Amino acid sequence: MTSALLPTYARAPIAFERGEGAWLVAEDGDRYLDFGAGIAVNALGHAHPHLVEALTAQAQKLWHTSNLFQIPEGERLGRRLVEATFADVAFFANSGAEANEAAIKMARKYHAVGGCPERYRIITFEGAFHGRTLATIAAGGQQKYIEGFGPKVEGFDQVPVGDFAALEAMIGPETAALMIEPIQGEGGLRVIPGETLRRLRALCDAQGLLLIMDEVQTGVGRTGRFFAHEWSGVTPDIMSAAKGIGGGFPLGVCLATAEAARGMTAGTHGTTFGGNPLAMAVGNAVLDVVLGDGFLAHVERMGLLLTQKLAGVIDRHPHVFAELRGQGLMRGLKLNVPNTEFTAAARARHLLVIPAGDNVIRLLPPLIVGAVEVEEAVVRLEAAATDLEAQMRGAA
Repeated sequence: MTSALLPTYARAPIAFERGEGAWLVAEDGDRYLDFGAGIAVNALGHAHPHLVEALTAQAQKLWHTSNLFQIPEGERLGRRLVEATFADVAFFANSGAEANEAAIKMARKYHAVGGCPERYRIITFEGAFHGRTLATIAAGGQQKYIEGFGPKVEGFDQVPVGDFAALEAMIGPETAALMIEPIQGEGGLRVIPGETLRRLRALCDAQGLLLIMDEVQTGVGRTGRFFAHEWSGVTPDIMSAAKGIGGGFPLGVCLATAEAARGMTAGTHGTTFGGNPLAMAVGNAVLDVVLGDGFLAHVERMGLLLTQKLAGVIDRHPHVFAELRGQGLMRGLKLNVPNTEFTAAARARHLLVIPAGDNVIRLLPPLIVGAVEVEEAVVRLEAAATDLEAQMRGAA
């Protein structure tokens, strides 16, 4: 049967009908341990009762009114995010790409209303991924995403991470901001050192630039802090978040200081669905859990356990695994075999992992994962590695 869907995805030959916690159940009844979490989206796992209750209760009352009217749950969620972060204001969207679009527009508008409209260029970093819109693929700079979509959107420059000589040479009278992910997710789980982030902050302050942090994949507890930049002691001027903030419901947010957002006045930006009552109810429910007593400490403990176990797997299977990357419950394994092959081998062992750039697989379990599930995931990783090693011996 020919699919009616646009063939833009290389989908695995499996469909799931339900889930619970860190587990998914396929149509044939097989159970899979989910260490992909919908690409770091299902922060509280599948069918979390508090999220189900919040969504169900709101669905029986009101779904959508538009931003022409007050949305009390949005006001509440915005206030909670502001109180828990560096920010003074929030703008709700539906995705990470939209949150990044808002961040880009905000940085440009900041300089425009300050009398410097020529300052619109944003410097990003090699290996970045900021979304799939025309502006965000230009920001990411990866040719495989840009190819075939016409001229690259103007206003973005790229330099290698940590090359401050190249960065300072790139900064000019048209530069408005620097934009970086604290951990490059799609780019291969590369952690940006805290010292690098601190130097970027100092450079922005000295040059009158804004610092934008893309925490779409790293935020909402993924590394054991509410947002990953907190480990460095650095605060951005603007930050995007999405994925885990909705726990599986489409939700993104652009957070900023009042100064950085000074140009975003009535009519300068908008969205039809962003901040709708359903999304706001779920977002508040996610914060109830993630900001609850002991939750982030649990993430940190599970991240440490996963790290320790993965180190042993690498030692035992050096022909398959080359390097451990990442932080907390955002881990990557650099491979000596194609990551697509390992992803398939893990799936055959009923473990779900996510490929990334630089021949890496991502381990992004739900943040509610427990020690038993971490141990089980490692057993299945090891089994998948053993299967591939047997295939290599057979081929040899």
